[in-house]
Amino acid sequence: MKQYATFAGGCFWCMVKPFHKYDGVLSVVSGYTGGDIPNPSYELVCSETTGHREAVQIEFDDEVISYRELLDIFWRQIDPTDSGGQFFDRGESYQTAIFYHSADQQKEAEQSKLELEKSGKFTKSIATEILPAKSFYLAEEGHQDYYKKNPGHYKRYSVGSGRESFKSENWSE
Repeated sequence: MKQYATFAGGCFWCMVKPFHKYDGVLSVVSGYTGGDIPNPSYELVCSETTGHREAVQIEFDDEVISYRELLDIFWRQIDPTDSGGQFFDRGESYQTAIFYHSADQQKEAEQSKLELEKSGKFTKSIATEILPAKSFYLAEEGHQDYYKKNPGHYKRYSVGSGRESFKSENWSE
């Protein structure tokens, strides 16, 4: 059955590629959610006045990939202890969050956060919020599938921001 998962993990450019490679993921789009202003633009969201966060919305087939598996992928893309943004992107629009679409998703998200907290993997508390899903607004076309459209810039950004080294140091198997 088709479902949606919505995650804010800092810059949405870096949050699309990790999900694309999994069977059962039907689509991954970049956008804005969490605020109350309808149809915000990138510039407006970056002004930190809308309450929106950069996020990705994933359409998935839960008979092929579970919400729990998507949560596990999400956690491995971020620094879950950073409450001020992600890597060198700072501010509310870059704060992490899991936006749940059902009571079951809320329960699974809270459980996965608790397990990560108890794992001792990080010395600081897990700062990622778990919030009810709000309207999701697609980002401008230039932001969709950025890693495919601008692979060189995407790689420089992902590495230069510190995201790749953090993932390698903290999430390598």
